[in-house]
Amino acid sequence: MPPSRWSDLERPALDGPALAAALTRDSRLWRSLEVVEEIGSTNAELIAAAAADEPEGLVLVAEHQISGRGRLDRVWTSPPRAGLTVSFLLRPDVPAARRGWLPLLTGVALGEAVGEVTGVRASLKWPNDLLALDGRKLAGILAETTSSPTRPTAVVVGVGLNVSTTAAELPETGTSLSRVTGATVDRAPVLLAFLRAVERRYRGWTAALGDPVSSGLVGDYLAWSSTVGSDVVVSLPDGSTLEGRAQAIDWDGRLVVATPEGQVELASGDVRHVRRV
Repeated sequence: MPPSRWSDLERPALDGPALAAALTRDSRLWRSLEVVEEIGSTNAELIAAAAADEPEGLVLVAEHQISGRGRLDRVWTSPPRAGLTVSFLLRPDVPAARRGWLPLLTGVALGEAVGEVTGVRASLKWPNDLLALDGRKLAGILAETTSSPTRPTAVVVGVGLNVSTTAAELPETGTSLSRVTGATVDRAPVLLAFLRAVERRYRGWTAALGDPVSSGLVGDYLAWSSTVGSDVVVSLPDGSTLEGRAQAIDWDGRLVVATPEGQVELASGDVRHVRRV
């Protein structure tokens, strides 16, 4: 018996054809789902597909991503089959400013799916992290925009979720679903529940032309948020910081912070790090 026998029981491979059939059978959004054994970056692959004029609804999952990156080009790594590494291509027909809500929508869908399938309670740290209740990071989200010659602007959303990652494989600030639950977690139902939640929320949000209020997105996001309502220190790209109280998320998905000098609206690209105090 090969030495990987027991680790394979903890980290079985995803069944791509079965997942694709289950996802696309009744979907009005998802056109395809592909699982690849290894890739440089799932986001980069779908950005190339978007540039080639592919329509929305493509889903790409990697068992091992060797050149993964997070926001601000931070490196993101995970052992093979230890997590869910998934990207999807969307072309939301909404005002450009409203596209800032897509990573927040994705975070709500991910939190819902994780809770539904595993029972793990989580929160959302603006702009792109899913946290366990102890504040350790379960997942990160990266949304990238690109254009094509004839179709609406594309947004590729990538998610990296720690599923069976061990303490030795994680940074001190990270955790995984298996560490939180103390049990083995099957990635397949988490993936399907997540993508179905994205579809449900995305269709409602785009039907409302990206309006976060009438679509109900802003209320649901605030219910998940561990940032809004907290005192925060925000690290800016130039090395400076600002301190204040995170008061709200505005119509464009920006974090509204009340500081002694006045109110500041921050887009995700405006910050390096947001820390609660």
